[in-house]
Parts: sequence; structure tokens; C-alpha cells
Amino acid sequence: MMSEAIVKTNFTFPKQKNLYKGKVRDVYNIDDKLLVMVASDRISAFDVVLPRGIPFKGQVLNQIASMFLDATRDIVPNWKIASPDPVVTIGHYCEPFPVEMIIRGFLTGSSWRTYKKGQRDICGVPVPDGMKEHQRFEKPIITPTTKAVEGHDEDISREEIIKQGIVSESDYLQLEDYTYKLFARGSQMAAEHGLILVDTKYEFGKVGDKIYLIDEIHTPDSSRYFIADEYEERFAKGEPQKQLSKEFVREWLMANGFQGQTGQLVPEMTDEYVKSVSDRYIELYEKVTGKTFIRTASKDALVRIEKNINEFLKTYS
Repeated sequence: MMSEAIVKTNFTFPKQKNLYKGKVRDVYNIDDKLLVMVASDRISAFDVVLPRGIPFKGQVLNQIASMFLDATRDIVPNWKIASPDPVVTIGHYCEPFPVEMIIRGFLTGSSWRTYKKGQRDICGVPVPDGMKEHQRFEKPIITPTTKAVEGHDEDISREEIIKQGIVSESDYLQLEDYTYKLFARGSQMAAEHGLILVDTKYEFGKVGDKIYLIDEIHTPDSSRYFIADEYEERFAKGEPQKQLSKEFVREWLMANGFQGQTGQLVPEMTDEYVKSVSDRYIELYEKVTGKTFIRTASKDALVRIEKNINEFLKTYS
């Protein structure tokens, strides 16, 4: 029997100012001091939330992100204070920068789709002719996007970000420095588990003048991984890489005629398909962390989540 997915929360906490429902997370603002982030089991692709949730997906994402936030505190301060429930992170309320810092070590995914159409400039970064799909860049490149409140994020160059005053030059240079260092750490940790961190995105915010890393990092929703010992042979033969990421969902949608365009219908997600996606996320967790995934019982999950959050808020001042 399928476990029940957590697709919606609607709690009310002491000193709560508002609730923001993102594509996959419900974020509660507590007195402009704390953010309570609940990782739901919603799944999005092509900036569209799909009609069915994926059991345990929220737990997978929250626990991977929590681990990597703890493992990168020496590089940059981050927003996390505690994770009082397997699907919850509570942290500092930050004013987010309106850009996402995407860093790519390989020409793959959307960058390959753009390159294949003949474009040799990605977000102001020149890319040489003659590259192949999944080829490693000489050094990682940063291809930022604007952070859309609704709809699609838009590619933008470093120069435009600074010229338009979206982020000050000094702050942007700091974000770049953090991005390169976080990617190096994530790559090192991935290699310890036989993986290659292919690309990922980071988001940052500020409390006063201090920059914090926010949101999730190095999860299969925000990142792409290849299997290290298969990479060279598959690349040499021009074969698809086995990926640990959400790309397999995008590929299934594209194969069924959906890319988030107006008028396109999301293909039916059967129980069998939903279970296969859940199993894949659990596999991703175990490979990325090197730990066995322990499923948290889904019965009365909302009651458990609310109780755990309230107990933490009572102790935090």
C-alpha cells in the first residue's frame, strides 16, 4: 500500500506573521526572526508543481540539505538553527538575494539543450565550439538566474546583475567566492561516495550586513550527480550518463509530451510511477549520504510535524 504523501500544511504558530507556499516547501515566518521550512512531498518540474506528491521526498530533501548545511558551516554561515522533525528545518529569517547562483562543472541538462541550439554564451559566459553532451568544463562556470516569485526563473549575466543593481558588486563577488568554495566541498564529499557533483544551485540572503547561505543545498532537486566509475566509459561511447537527480522526472515528462509550455497537459502519474519516483529518491539519499534511509511513519504526520515545531519554538528565545 502506498504511503501517504504530505502535499499541504496550514499550521498556525505563536508570533507567526505569514505563510509562503513555494513549489515544494511551506515556509512560516515567525516574527521576522525565524523561518520554519516544511519540506512537503510536492514535486515540481519545468517550474510546474505536478498533480501528485511523492512519499518520503520531503524527508529525503530535508535530511540531505541538513547534512550538507552542517558540513559547510566553515565556508559560509548558514540559516539553519535546528531540524526538529525529519521534514522540518528552522533557521534565521534572512532577506534573500533575488538571484540563484547556479554552478556547472559539465555541459549537461538545460545548458546542453541551449548549446545544442547553437548558443555559445550561457549567462554571459563563453562556451567553446566542439563540446559534447556531459563534457566537463575546463573549470566550473557560474550561470546565475533571477529568482522568480511566480513562473520561470530567467537567465542573467553577472554584468547585468551588477549593472541593474540587483546585487551590489561587492556582495556579488562574495557570492561567487562562496559558490566556488561550496561546489568544491560538495564535489569532494560526493567523490567519497563514488559520485560526481555535476551542477547545483545556491541561494543566499542577509541578516543586517552578514551574508548567509539559505534554503537547501546539494539535494537531488537542486543538484545533479553522475556515477563516478561509469562516467569516462559512458562519455567516450557517447552513452547517456546514469544520473542521480530529478532529471529522470523531467525526461519522463518530455517523453510524454510535457515541458511546462502553455496548453500542455501533465501526463497521468499512476500509483506505480509515483512509487518508482519515491524509490528513486530514497536511492538518491542513500548514495549521496552513504547512510540507510529510515522512513518516518506517515500516519498522523501533520500532527507530529506541528507538535515537533511547537516544542522547538517553546525552547527558542
